[in-house]
Amino acid sequence: MFTAINEAVSYIREKITESPETAIILGTGLGKIVDHLEVECEIDYGSIPHFPVSTVEGHAGKLISGKLGETRVLVMQGRFHFYEGYSMQEVIFPVRVMKFLGIKTLIVSNAAGGMNPEFEIGDIMMINDHICLMPNPLIGKHDPAFGARFPDMSQTYDPELLQRTRQLSAELQIPVREGCYVGVTGPTLETPKEYEYLRIIGGDAVGMSTVPEAIAAHQLGIRIFAVSVITDLGVPGKIQKLTHRDVIEAAEKTAPALTRLIIKLITV
Repeated sequence: MFTAINEAVSYIREKITESPETAIILGTGLGKIVDHLEVECEIDYGSIPHFPVSTVEGHAGKLISGKLGETRVLVMQGRFHFYEGYSMQEVIFPVRVMKFLGIKTLIVSNAAGGMNPEFEIGDIMMINDHICLMPNPLIGKHDPAFGARFPDMSQTYDPELLQRTRQLSAELQIPVREGCYVGVTGPTLETPKEYEYLRIIGGDAVGMSTVPEAIAAHQLGIRIFAVSVITDLGVPGKIQKLTHRDVIEAAEKTAPALTRLIIKLITV
């Protein structure tokens, strides 16, 4: 694994001029932040040694290097999911690569189903905790280069970044919810009883990503800020039939506000 990471890191370093400070993993329908980026280079995932390739609609499959204001960033335009058939080691591979490229902060976004009865479609939810109902990405032989064997997860999502976003939410007049994200394998969307169960165990939103990346990043000592766009509701009486296209369209409607918020968070 470490040899593969080094090969990917070496390839990317040949393409970029400076080490990035912040990485952004853009979820379904949330790729507009690249329109605000001073782009240095774009690298197709398929050209990076050992990098997986996105197979899901709405995930472009490019690693973009550039600047937001004075902050050097790496943007993953498209991510990888366990349900695509990738192993968990492959899902978290890009996070480990970005760590060894120099990132200190990881911003992650996703589309999610809301289970909190106070939520509405289009809401932005900061993730302040998670429940992992997918295989843990740290299972397997341990390499101390990645951090502790048993990382403490009591503050996975950076308290300072959460507090700063609360302040920015008020300043920008962009309402933001907070809650616990439940990570599941997918690719099926939830049944009514699954929504009910996930709510009972403490979930406010549910999705098929983010948690593996957050676990791997936290083990590596990276600060994490994660946010969900509520694209459908798993609340009794509000559950409707849903397609992936519906999810993308709902996420795209919220993208401008979320983009403003994340840019401000990164550049202040």
